[in-house]
Amino acid sequence: MSSGEKKGWDELRRLSPEKVCESAGVDFDNKTETYHMKSFGTDITVFPNDEIFSGDSPLSEIFLQRLGYFSRLSMITYLVNFKNIPLSGELLKPVNLKGGDIFFRGSHLLPFDKLAERFGNDAEAFLKRGLELGGESMDYGDASLKLYPLPKFPVILILWKADEEFPARFDLLLDSSSELQLPIDIIWSIAMMSLLIMM
Repeated sequence: MSSGEKKGWDELRRLSPEKVCESAGVDFDNKTETYHMKSFGTDITVFPNDEIFSGDSPLSEIFLQRLGYFSRLSMITYLVNFKNIPLSGELLKPVNLKGGDIFFRGSHLLPFDKLAERFGNDAEAFLKRGLELGGESMDYGDASLKLYPLPKFPVILILWKADEEFPARFDLLLDSSSELQLPIDIIWSIAMMSLLIMM
């Protein structure tokens, strides 16, 4: 467990469950002292006292195990930091967020090329996978999805199919309020796991 994750658990235990539920859009079970949240349409249970997450679906296993490096700290930081403020409705590319240049550095590059390899010529499969993840179809590009990696944190994925001039490509958009809610490295983690879970 990273020091950031350990610190997050400590902070989460100190917070009022009522405040966390109102801000983050999650539920709290007083009997078991656990939070319950949706991630990519699947149920995740958070055990602050035991410092663990659990889920009982194949998707939750992917999310918590294969993508655990990205998901664990993102979920804790979300529960601790998220504020009860509305989405702005203004969509931005990650590079346009404060500190967004992190998305274009070395190992932080988002794997848009792999997503284009898989779905660049198959918008139907792209939309089908997004719907399996609890997403909803949007009207951007040639096909687009709104995913919810965390209950009140949407991520928009847009597919532009190949034409005579350009190969297939993807864009990812975030609500401009993102930078008021979470640190940029956590926003990067959420964006990364949103692409990886699609593949």
